[in-house]
Amino acid sequence: MPTFDIVSKVDAQTFDNAMNNAKKEILNRYDFSTSKSTIDHDKKTNVITIVTEDDMRLKAIEDAIISRMVKQNLDAKSLDFGKEQYASGNMIRKEITVKEGIDKETAKKIVAKIKASGLKVQPSMMDDQVRVQSKSIDDLQAVISLCRKEDFGQPLQFINMRN
Repeated sequence: MPTFDIVSKVDAQTFDNAMNNAKKEILNRYDFSTSKSTIDHDKKTNVITIVTEDDMRLKAIEDAIISRMVKQNLDAKSLDFGKEQYASGNMIRKEITVKEGIDKETAKKIVAKIKASGLKVQPSMMDDQVRVQSKSIDDLQAVISLCRKEDFGQPLQFINMRN
């Protein structure tokens, strides 16, 4: 029976390249020459930590990260911007989490949307992905186009298409 999986992943190497390019861009900018700004990417927890002096520089760093991600063909919806925290002195800290996998609520929305479409498919939640089965490949392709049209708050990829 033909199946495919709906997942939400960010390519680690491409994301690392985008982060390194953003760091270089920030370090080479004139308005950051006297800044004590730092951008750290923890690869194990997939968290970006930004520490800088003011909101303007924080916004410029966020824009640089997003623009570099777009240039690397990564979806910026995979970033979860946390709240700003005031660190020691006049520094501002912000943590940005990179979303990996589909959480339960989003998976439920995807399954409900697929079931509401009336197509003869069986969606099922498996850990951090959604598997869709059908007797017809055409129905599976209709599900893919349905999911591409809808915005679920994070980027979706369609992998493991099998007959």
